[in-house]
Amino acid sequence: MLSKSNQFILLRKEKLAKIKALGIDPYPVKSQRTNYISSLLADKEECLQKNEEVTIAGRLTAMRRQGKIGFGDLEDISGKIQLYVAQNTIGEENYELFKLCDAGDFIQATGKTFFTQTGEYSLKCSQITLLAKNIKPLPAVKEKIVDGKTIRYDEFSDIELRYRKRYLDLLLNPEHRKVFALRAKIITAIRNFMDSHGYIEVETPILQPLYGGANARPFITHHNTLDMDLYLRIATELYLKRLIVGGFERVYELGKDFRNEGMDRTHNPEFTMIEFYEAYSDLEGMMDIAEELIKHLAMDVIGKDTYFYHHHQVCLSGKWRRASLPELVSEYLGQDVMSISLEELTSFCKNKGLEIPAGSEKGKLIALLFEEFIEGTLIQPTFVRDFPKEVSPLAKAKPENPFVADRFELFIAGGEFANAFSELNDPLEQRARLEEQAKLRALGIDDANVVDEDFLEALEYGMPPMGGQGIGIDRLVMLLTENDSIKEVILFPQMKNT
Repeated sequence: MLSKSNQFILLRKEKLAKIKALGIDPYPVKSQRTNYISSLLADKEECLQKNEEVTIAGRLTAMRRQGKIGFGDLEDISGKIQLYVAQNTIGEENYELFKLCDAGDFIQATGKTFFTQTGEYSLKCSQITLLAKNIKPLPAVKEKIVDGKTIRYDEFSDIELRYRKRYLDLLLNPEHRKVFALRAKIITAIRNFMDSHGYIEVETPILQPLYGGANARPFITHHNTLDMDLYLRIATELYLKRLIVGGFERVYELGKDFRNEGMDRTHNPEFTMIEFYEAYSDLEGMMDIAEELIKHLAMDVIGKDTYFYHHHQVCLSGKWRRASLPELVSEYLGQDVMSISLEELTSFCKNKGLEIPAGSEKGKLIALLFEEFIEGTLIQPTFVRDFPKEVSPLAKAKPENPFVADRFELFIAGGEFANAFSELNDPLEQRARLEEQAKLRALGIDDANVVDEDFLEALEYGMPPMGGQGIGIDRLVMLLTENDSIKEVILFPQMKNT
C-alpha cells in the first residue's frame, strides 16, 4: 500500500499527464509578469480606480474550489494576495487548468483587483497560466501563539532537517528569508564602508601551494594537470601583504576561507571573512575602524544599538572597553602572571585540566588561561590587546615589552569577532618567527604556521608599517540578526552524513 505522501505524488503526476494531454506546457520558458504583488497592496484604492489589468506570478500557497468558482493564495517575494477565479470569467478550458493546479504550483495570473462580497481584496482573474507544476506536496505548516510568539509545530520544525533542506526552510519560514536578506545588506554595507574609506577590494587565490596567515589545519586537494597538492586557503593575509609590498596602501578581501577543524555553534569549516590592511596605520587605527564599522552596521543597516545575543544583552553604543590580556589573566589568578615561573604556570594549568601542547612556553600557557577562563566573561564589546608574542607569529612585538605582540582581539558576548595586528615587517624577525613555528610542527602541532619563502622574499623588498585586521562575517551576522547558531546565518552549512 502506498504511503499518504506517495499517494499525493501519484495524484499530482496524474494531473501533470492530464495537463500535457490538454496541449499545455507545464514548464514554459518564461513569464509575462508586469507587477509584483506588493505594488497591488501598496495603494489598493489607486489600483481599484485605475481598473487596469495586471499580470502577477508566484507560488500558490493555498487553493479552495466551490463548483465553478475557485480561490487561491498567490505569493511572490514581495507579498501575498487572494485570487478569485470564476469559470464564466476565464472560460471553461482555462478553468479546467486551474482545477488541475495544486498548492505549491507556480502560476501566472492576469486580472483586475477588486473587493469580494466578504470584503477580501483580491485579483479577479481573466487568465491563469501554469509556470511550473509541483509534484511533491509541501510540508504542512501549523502554528500557535504562545506568550505572544509564533510557535511552529509542523512536520518541518526539526532544526537539522531545516538545515539539510534549506530550500523548504526558506519557503515555509519567511522570517528565515529575512535573515539572509539582512545578511546580504550587511555585506553590501561593509563593502560600501571599506570603499568609502579608500580601501580597494581585491581577489587572491583560494587554491594555494602553501597555506598561512592563521593557526589552522587546511583542506588539501590535488591538481591533476600540474600533479601537485594544493590547499584551500585558511586566510588571505599573506597574499594581501604582498599587495602592500607591491604598492597598494589600503586593500581588503571579503570572501570564503576554509579550515579543517571542528564544528560548533560559532564554527563552520567554510566561512566568510573580511581581511583588510592599511599602510602607515597601526593597532590603534585598527581598533578605531573596527568600532566605527560595527556601529555603522548596527545603527545604519539594522537600526538599533542593543542586541540580545547568546543569552546576553549587548550594547554597542559608547566607547568600547580596551583591556590588556596579561592584566586580565593576572586579575583571574590574583597575582601578576608575568612574575610566575613557567613551571608554576604549567602546574597550575594541569591542575585546571588544560591540555598543554608540546613545546609550550609561558606565553602559550597565558593564552590558554585567557581562552578557557576569561574570554567567555567579556560580554560588552572589549578590545583585548597585548597577546603573548609566542601565539602571534605575524604581529610586531611592542617596543616597550618584547614579550607581548601589538595585537588585539575583539570580544562580544564572550566570543571573538575580530583579530588585528600592527603587522610585522622586519623580514629577519619574521623568518625567525616562522622557523619557530616550523619547530612546533615538528613536535606534532599541525596547526602551526609553515615557512613561506616567497612571502619572506616579498618582505625583503620592503613593506611599510601597517595595521591589518580580520573580521568574521558569519559571527557578525549572528549578532546583528540575534541568532545563536552559525548554521542559522549560513544558507547551506556543513552537515554530517546521514
